[in-house]
Amino acid sequence: MEDRLKNQPRILLINDMAGYGKVTLSVMIPVFSHMKYETFNLPTVLISNTLDYGNFDILDTTEYMQNTLRVWNELQFSFDAICTGFIVSERQASLVYEYCKEQRKKGTLVFIDPIMGDDGKRYNGVTNESVTYMKKLCSVADVIIPNITEACFLSGHVIKTSCTKFEMKDIADRLHELGAKAVVITSANIDGKMFTVVKNSLHSEMTLIPYEEIPVRFPGTGDVFMAIVVGHYLRSGKLSESVQTAMHQLEKIIRSNINNTDKYKGIPIEQFLEDIQL
Repeated sequence: MEDRLKNQPRILLINDMAGYGKVTLSVMIPVFSHMKYETFNLPTVLISNTLDYGNFDILDTTEYMQNTLRVWNELQFSFDAICTGFIVSERQASLVYEYCKEQRKKGTLVFIDPIMGDDGKRYNGVTNESVTYMKKLCSVADVIIPNITEACFLSGHVIKTSCTKFEMKDIADRLHELGAKAVVITSANIDGKMFTVVKNSLHSEMTLIPYEEIPVRFPGTGDVFMAIVVGHYLRSGKLSESVQTAMHQLEKIIRSNINNTDKYKGIPIEQFLEDIQL
């Protein structure tokens, strides 16, 4: 496995694709390519533009996904890592779960961003059933990277504006109990200070990485963060160090774009790839 990753690392991205705006696949593909990974993609939906604009159209690609995975299995395609993001339905979640489970048996690493909400609220269309099937998907993950809102949904923990270290450990432990090997929780307010939380296993110590919030919001920054974390982790095998690297590099990119007029478009990542150090 290690030799294969060093020689020709291949990453499959399962996520949505926006026609207008730099989010999900449209930012992750250039980041992974810049980091010298061979990237492949399986769109879960095609979206006209980022949802922040308020008006959008979505094309569900479930039938295409089902047929594509059948063809890929017939052609015996394989990947060193799979990263999943936005899943639109229980049927899609079942497809992705079964595929990840089978690929994992062959040594593929699975990274899951359980996209369901933020700022204490669910995204439009996310239901209790969505949380249930996302829990199942997390059971085949080597690493899950939820924000604190999503971590609370998955763990059944009451969402609070701030929590204690004890409460945060309980949330992380519950995520491990779903089956996820390692857990990274972003945007965690612990006793009034902001942290990214890293926990490598159920019985490992919890690492808290502090950061300063930047008073601006860009869609897609979580996708950039995940891509950098995964890219560095696949080479180093060190999760906490990969998270710290991603936080530092993403902060620099965000600060460079803080005065952008149309923030709904996300960050034009191709112009800032030099800030992503390998």
